[in-house]
Amino acid sequence: MSSHLIVHGGAPLKGRVTPSANKNAVLPVLCATLLTREPVRLRGVPDITDVRKILDVFRSLGSSVSVDFESGILDLHHRDTRFDPVQDRLPEEMRSSIMLVPGLLARFGAARIEDDVKGCTLGAREIDPHVEVFERFGAQVERGGHGLLLRAGAALRPNHHWTDYASVTTTENFVLCAALADGTSTLMNAASEPHVQEFCQFMAMLGARIEGAGTSRLAIHGVRELGGGEFSFTEDFHEVVTFLALGAITGGDVRVKNSRPDQFPLIDRTFAKFGVRVLHDDGWSRAVVDGKLKVKEPFTPNILPKVEAAPWPYLPVDLLPIFVALGVKAEGSVMFWNKVYDGGMCWTTELAKFGAHAFQSDPHRTVTFGGKPLAPAEVESPYIIRVAIALLMVAASIPGKSVIRNAAPVRRAHPRFAENITRLGAQVEWVETCAKP
Repeated sequence: MSSHLIVHGGAPLKGRVTPSANKNAVLPVLCATLLTREPVRLRGVPDITDVRKILDVFRSLGSSVSVDFESGILDLHHRDTRFDPVQDRLPEEMRSSIMLVPGLLARFGAARIEDDVKGCTLGAREIDPHVEVFERFGAQVERGGHGLLLRAGAALRPNHHWTDYASVTTTENFVLCAALADGTSTLMNAASEPHVQEFCQFMAMLGARIEGAGTSRLAIHGVRELGGGEFSFTEDFHEVVTFLALGAITGGDVRVKNSRPDQFPLIDRTFAKFGVRVLHDDGWSRAVVDGKLKVKEPFTPNILPKVEAAPWPYLPVDLLPIFVALGVKAEGSVMFWNKVYDGGMCWTTELAKFGAHAFQSDPHRTVTFGGKPLAPAEVESPYIIRVAIALLMVAASIPGKSVIRNAAPVRRAHPRFAENITRLGAQVEWVETCAKP
């Protein structure tokens, strides 16, 4: 089955909305629960496909799983969990499944990595940095049927590592391995994104000893065992930005619950490049546009305004498509630079179907020439969450019916997304069709 979004655009979105938790915080936290035999309660767990896949894995391994997605409460207990690396398979086509490896190694001395471990099609995404981390902690890796088999001794050994690149998932895998290692481990060039910080807060709640969370150097002092407890997730800053941008691009007024405005200074300045002021007041954020969207001209002559995306504390690369959509609508020209993924800007060719002018200068950079007349269109989304939303943003700003084909990635991160924006005044609906053979 293929999932498409039908969008009847042109209506300004207005109202209040509470974002869900960050998928990129929830998934590593779920994987981390394998490290403890004590019960864990999580609050604010979103009803998204990747969460359901991991919970299905836990059930298949004998763990106790009780979830109420209406309230967002999840109770986990891995006391009776079992794992056979030959018989048990981990989820494929889901990047986060690689974070199940440390817990399996620590609990059972064995794990596996499936051949088809991937997430969004953001460009080349290798698993070698993760394999290197596992090997440094003492795991032996060999190729098996349909994947890699990993085995480790009684305890993972501590080590000191300096990564080539500040990878979020590699950083989280290092912390997961180091938490129960016999000694102190350090990681240089660690990722520091808000969801990595939230993950480290959860690990500390379990009893992990972590120094440097939110910086590029982490020190983890291994402990004999981790405990249980209760943890509540905060709002997903990706979703906060998404709802703010939807309000701005449709000429509306959307107020978004946001308990972490301290993480928004650079995001706010990026909005300002398109004539959007973001206001934070009493736990809520809103985007204000005086007149039409218009690119702010730089004082330096003969250069294009730039939006550069890279690992935190840069603008997060996952948000770049959101601002590309604003660039298409705003009067003026902007260069967008994806400093992370090769080919991460290839999707921008779809914007031409709306009548937008976007020129891809190389695999990492695209220039938008905004403010052109736009028309409804049927467009194709690649398997990238925020790209599907960016295409929807453009469609929502244009009067008439548009179709976002293959928009299923939205469901990987945003529960009840269509319902939420419908309450804000959007006219959208999901349509399921049988895939062509």
